Amino acid sequence: MFYELAASSWDQRELDAINRVVATDRFTMGPEVAAFEDEFARYHGMKHGVMVNSGSSANLIAVGAQFFKRNKPLQRGDEVIVPAISWGTTYHPLQQYGLKLRIVDVDLETLNMDTAQLEDALTDKTKMLVAVSILGNPCDLDVMRAFCDKHDLVFMEDNCESLDAEIAGKKAGTFGDVNTFSFFFSHHIGTMEGGMVLTDDLETYHLLKALRAHGWTRDIPRDSPIFERKDEDFFEAYRFILPGYNVRPTEISGAIGREQLKKLPEMTAQRRKNFKLFNELFGDDARFIIQRENGTHSSFCFPIVLNPNLRIDRKRVFEALAAADIGYRIITGGCILRHDVMKFYDYETVGEIANAMVAHDSGFFVGNHPHDLTPQLMKLRDVLDQAAVPA
Repeated sequence: MFYELAASSWDQRELDAINRVVATDRFTMGPEVAAFEDEFARYHGMKHGVMVNSGSSANLIAVGAQFFKRNKPLQRGDEVIVPAISWGTTYHPLQQYGLKLRIVDVDLETLNMDTAQLEDALTDKTKMLVAVSILGNPCDLDVMRAFCDKHDLVFMEDNCESLDAEIAGKKAGTFGDVNTFSFFFSHHIGTMEGGMVLTDDLETYHLLKALRAHGWTRDIPRDSPIFERKDEDFFEAYRFILPGYNVRPTEISGAIGREQLKKLPEMTAQRRKNFKLFNELFGDDARFIIQRENGTHSSFCFPIVLNPNLRIDRKRVFEALAAADIGYRIITGGCILRHDVMKFYDYETVGEIANAMVAHDSGFFVGNHPHDLTPQLMKLRDVLDQAAVPA
């Protein structure tokens, strides 16, 4: 395809990492994963990292850990504030643990949660806020952190789409009590499949480690705050303390992650160069609403919303993109309210969900990659210039 939605960022270094693991004949989670966890946490200035097999699993155990804390654990029936646009597995763990969603609209220019509505979303049952930085654009993380501190809420960052983004020099994925990341093929770094949770809290760290591996105590230190070790070591090796999962990563994914992390600053810099060109090409065109940068964008991709006031035919645009061999897709997962799965949810909306509906019905995105996309972006401009005709 001339302009792919996603492209590999691997080279010989990742292949050498795979071969390094193959030579050890150890493939299940081990020293490579542990090293990547430490290096990834240090890159973000955080104390603890827990790698898992996907960003979705990272969200699952990040939510689950909040239910097993000794002080003020979350309870089924508690409320959580969420944005109207994200990927499905931002929301599913919240439903699976029995939380009620308070869904807030997004700002159409940033595609992130409209933080002006946070106070309206708050009730006496609200116990948690989930921040989602959409497609590389950090949301108002500093505002959300202050809001959670003011109201004594758990603050979780789903940063699966915005690795290496920043607010005032502080990296996205470091503002929350728990912070999640994804290393799927199309994301900022790719480990085949993989994810990470970062936290500074020791209790949360140990809960995450137990939930990752069957809910047992094998990887938990003797002096852990989450359980009291018994004297019988034979039993302790297979003692279950939490209703956990098996969401462990492989050693190969950990080894690849270490190489990808070394390349991340350079890859982000190239993504931002492409982002600059995209803004130069589309920023002054009233037909298109493009993402207004909040903080420092790490540019997962290039979302475009066709100006709804101009009644541009999106189907015609899609046909032109397909004919030009340009990949496109829905913005993240679209508006969650438009999906069949909501029949299984307990939720309320906060005011009118208007902007998320516009993004769902009039938006799409094309890819960004860590290499020069000048020819692709120039072709995109030519195609959209011809196809995006106001009614």
